[in-house]
Amino acid sequence: MTELQGQCMCGAVSVEALATKAVIGACHCDMCRRWTSSMLMSIPVAPGYAALGPVRTYVSSDWAERAFCGECGSALWYRITAPGEMHGHTQMAAGLFDDAGGARLGLELYIDKKPEGYAFAGERRQMTQAEVEAIYAPSDEGDSQ
Repeated sequence: MTELQGQCMCGAVSVEALATKAVIGACHCDMCRRWTSSMLMSIPVAPGYAALGPVRTYVSSDWAERAFCGECGSALWYRITAPGEMHGHTQMAAGLFDDAGGARLGLELYIDKKPEGYAFAGERRQMTQAEVEAIYAPSDEGDSQ
């Protein structure tokens, strides 16, 4: 695991976490696109991460919450809140860390929601909305992350 230290845009929130994989995931779901104006690029982190400062959370669905800086609004993390195997699974925004923590892009989620206006070079795992929600969402949840 890689130790990560970073901060939001204004510096009011500092974070420390252990990356569980040196891989960046890009999520193209409707909510992530609205939240970031593109896609959420994130790194999976182990439980026990620390965040100091004016952290605010938003319950964005029946199964997840998003955290952001209460001062500048920077995206901090996305966390699964639904009971089950994925409960507590947290993805930290890659932009919090210099050089995205040295991670490489290895996964695209909600690939069937990605706007045609941009694309990444190289090979990586790509998952559709149905594939993602079969893993993360409770079985009765709809189409939003």
